[in-house]
Amino acid sequence: MTHMHVAGSIHADTIAPGPQWLRLPEDVNALLPALWSATVERGPDGVLAVGGLPVTDIAARCGTPVYVLDEVDFHQRARGFVEAFAGWDVYYAGKSFLTTAVAGWAVADGLFVDCSTGGELTVALRGGVPGERIGLHGNNKSEAEIAMALDAGVGRIIVDSFDEIRRIGRLAADRDVRARVMVRVTTGVEAHTHEYIATAHEDQKFGFSIASGQAKEALRACEADPHLDLIGIHSHIGSQIFETYGFEVAARRIMMLHAEVAREFDRELPEMDLGGGFGIAYTSLDQPETPERLAAALRAIVEEQAHDLSVQVPRMSIEPGRAIVGPTTMALYRVGTVKQVVLDGGATRTYISVDGGMSDNIRPALYGAEYSATLAGRASSAGAVLSRIVGKHCEGGDILVRDEFMPADIAPGDLVAVPGSGAYSRAMASNYNMVPRPPVVAVRDGVLHTLVRRETIDDLLALDLGYDPVP
Repeated sequence: MTHMHVAGSIHADTIAPGPQWLRLPEDVNALLPALWSATVERGPDGVLAVGGLPVTDIAARCGTPVYVLDEVDFHQRARGFVEAFAGWDVYYAGKSFLTTAVAGWAVADGLFVDCSTGGELTVALRGGVPGERIGLHGNNKSEAEIAMALDAGVGRIIVDSFDEIRRIGRLAADRDVRARVMVRVTTGVEAHTHEYIATAHEDQKFGFSIASGQAKEALRACEADPHLDLIGIHSHIGSQIFETYGFEVAARRIMMLHAEVAREFDRELPEMDLGGGFGIAYTSLDQPETPERLAAALRAIVEEQAHDLSVQVPRMSIEPGRAIVGPTTMALYRVGTVKQVVLDGGATRTYISVDGGMSDNIRPALYGAEYSATLAGRASSAGAVLSRIVGKHCEGGDILVRDEFMPADIAPGDLVAVPGSGAYSRAMASNYNMVPRPPVVAVRDGVLHTLVRRETIDDLLALDLGYDPVP
C-alpha cells in the first residue's frame, strides 16, 4: 500500500502514533508502484495479480505462506544492470536468493554468479553456470569448498585471510593449477546501514585493512605464490545503501592501492570489484538509485582516478543481489487473528497475526528492517488503522511489518501481501518452532512454476533420528 496523506473514517487521535514517515493513506487500496514488481496490479475486485494470475488463485493452489516471484521483473532488473554497466562484469550475489532455475536465468541474462559457500556453488553449477562465470566468497572457506572451486574452474576466489592464502596455494599446488584470486580489502568507509550489514569498517570479520597495511601484505603474499594468479582487488562496503558517496570514497582508496602495487609489482592487476549492497525500496521512505545513475557515478570516479594515477582502468565488476531479486517477490500470508491493543493514553493499535513470521523473514527481528504490506485478496471501503503485522512464533519480536495502515475491516481469512521479499527472506529462513519453510513460485504470463517446494513436517522428521548411536 502507499503511505500518503489523510483519510478514511478513522480519526488520527484514536490510533497509535506511527513513525513520522507513515501517513494515513488517501486510498487504503492504492499501491505505490516503487514497492511492487513490474506485473503486479490490483483488479477491479481489489485482488492483486502477478503476471496476470490473481493471488487468490495462487493461495488456493499453493497454500500460504508463499513467496511469489515475478519472473518478468527478475529478467528486466538483471538485464537492466547488464546494460547500464556495459563493459563491466555484473555478478549476481547468490546469497540473496539462489535456486538452480535462478542460476540459469542469471546466466541467460548475461550475469556472472557470486557464491559464498560450497552449497551455493553446487546450486550454481547444477543450474548450468559455467565455472569461469562464478566467483567464490567467504571468510572461512573449508578445504572441501576450495577444492570444489578449483575443480570446477571458478573464475575467481576472493581471499579473506592469510590462512586462506596459504590454504588455496597448497590445494592449487596439489592439483598443479593456478588459482585465480582477488584480495578483499576493507576501505574504512562507514556505510549508512545497520551495523551487522556494514562491512567496510575496520572492526569486523571481512577482508584486509588498507589503513593497517594488511591489504598490501596480502597482495604481496598472493603475488609471491606461484600457484596463485593474483587478478585484482575486491571491496564491499555493506548492504541496503542508497547513496553513491560511500562507493566513490571506497573506489578512490582502492584505486590508490591498485596504483601502489602496480609500481611495486611492475604490473597492473587486471581486475577490480566494487562489490554490491545497492538498496531497494521497502517503504515509501526509501529512494534507491537506478542502475543507470549508479553506473554513471562509479564509472566517473574510476576513470578519473585512473587518469590522475596514470594507470589503466582495470576490468571492473559489481555484485548486485538484493537490487535484482529483492523487488521481484512478494510474500503472501493469510490472516489468522486480529487483535485491538489499547496503549497508554487510550490509543489503539491493531495486531494482525499471519500464518508465517520470523521463520520466513528474520530481517525485521535481526536488523530492525522495515517493510510495507497491503490487503491482497479483496478491496476495502473501510478506513485505515495503524497496524502491526506479526507472525505465529513464540517470540515478542516476531514482527513482519512494524507499522502499516491496513483497512479497519481486515479479518481472519484475508490475504496480506508484503512486497520486497525476494532477497534474504527464503535465503535466511529457518524452521523455528518446527515450522516448515514456505515454497517459492514464479509467475509469468499467467503460468505458475514451482522453484522450491513447500517443506513438510515429514521433511523435518526425516532428520530426527531419535537416539541413533554414532558409529
